[in-house]
Amino acid sequence: MDTRLLQSLTRRRFLRNCGTGMGSIALASLLDERLLAAPTASSTAPALPPTHFAPKAKNIIYLFQSGGPSHLDLFDPKPELQKRNGQQVPEELVRNVRLAQISKNARLLASPYPFARHGNSGAWLSDLLPHLATIVDDVCFVQGFYSEAFNHDPATLFMNTGAQLAGRPAIGSWFSYGLGSVSKDLPAFVVLMTGAGQPLTNASWGSGFLPTSHQGVTLRSQGDPVLFVGNPPGMGNTRRRQSLDVIRDLNRVRHDILRDPEIETRINAYEMAYRMQTSVPEVMDISAESPKTHAAYATTPGRASFANNCLLARRLVERGVRFVQLYHRGWDHHGGPDGNLVFDLKKRCLETDQPAAALVKDLKERGLLDETLVLWGGEFGRTPMMQGALSPDQIGRDHHPHGYTVWMAGGGIKAGIVHGGTDDFGFHAVSKRVHVHDLHATILHLFGIDHLRLTYRFQGRDYRLTDIHGEVIKDILA
Repeated sequence: MDTRLLQSLTRRRFLRNCGTGMGSIALASLLDERLLAAPTASSTAPALPPTHFAPKAKNIIYLFQSGGPSHLDLFDPKPELQKRNGQQVPEELVRNVRLAQISKNARLLASPYPFARHGNSGAWLSDLLPHLATIVDDVCFVQGFYSEAFNHDPATLFMNTGAQLAGRPAIGSWFSYGLGSVSKDLPAFVVLMTGAGQPLTNASWGSGFLPTSHQGVTLRSQGDPVLFVGNPPGMGNTRRRQSLDVIRDLNRVRHDILRDPEIETRINAYEMAYRMQTSVPEVMDISAESPKTHAAYATTPGRASFANNCLLARRLVERGVRFVQLYHRGWDHHGGPDGNLVFDLKKRCLETDQPAAALVKDLKERGLLDETLVLWGGEFGRTPMMQGALSPDQIGRDHHPHGYTVWMAGGGIKAGIVHGGTDDFGFHAVSKRVHVHDLHATILHLFGIDHLRLTYRFQGRDYRLTDIHGEVIKDILA
């Protein structure tokens, strides 16, 4: 055989030369799976990619408490702080540590709240969390948790994307990319937001360099759930379908010319929006829930609240949404009228404690907790030193990433344990330390994904959620 012919039959040349045909088949399968397979009873659900190993969880609800809840006033009592309240912080504690807004001469501050042990696990909780106290034996408290960033924007990005700079995919986008969607009529990654305070940017739920079809879709819990999805005045469903068909055909022609994957994303987005016109109003209508359920969550249909969003999260995972993220703002308690440890911390706990506990109980009663991971936490904790002044409307704490608490329940997590711990002042994570990337690696593991193998090549480099490190925390796996 001619050696020149053999040299020309490389895989790259083969794929380039036959790319038109293969690309058309791939696009056709994205647009209409009936073209390549006979419809079956299960054709309403898309085919899901295989996982690296058997998963323990199917869905995740991430209760993100934006602003930095104080672990020292909620989860992590410190007798040493009580003993040394008002004294200057020990020099060795803050050596080589950067602080956000207070000096290294700040005074230690004991928690103004009493703590008690609860459940068979004996987990400590302050009296601000009476409802969480009823489910501690279903919860894993990670008290040796730590991050790297001490300002809100980079810390929020770090918790949600594994990087402190904008441009990386959110964890929910990685889930959508790696696991796909269980539902044809709802997005794989949904975001709900309540509260006021520290502003949030959509980089925390954006798709970064992944295809934009994987970005989080923000649903509003008051008014139209999704802006601009409904038909404009004078356009019925038939006319809407006809107009989308024309736009789809034009996009297909453009795709045949440019081969731009974003055109495929645009086609899919139009189709998803059309299907969401029916599916989203139904799932967002919580009025049909029983009076018992509304009382358990403390919900009020028709208003935006964390309680309503917790109930919506349960309804969304029931309908196949893979990743539901609830942002609740207002936890940035530096002291003063804009946020303090007395009035404002109590308000946040009143808004979130009962709904979060009710969500775990509700999932458990419905047989969904084993396959649904619930994660609660903020971008960092608060310092053991005081910020502000010693008065109820002035007392506060500064940002603190070096050691704080997150908790998890369900989804393959060991229940009723406290993992790790901080030092006597609640400053540094010292026992069984868990880094942000370790948390991400563990979450992916619960869903059957090896975090080292979930990668995406961008600008010549293979990226992953856990960047260049991260270990699965096996001690907290059921």
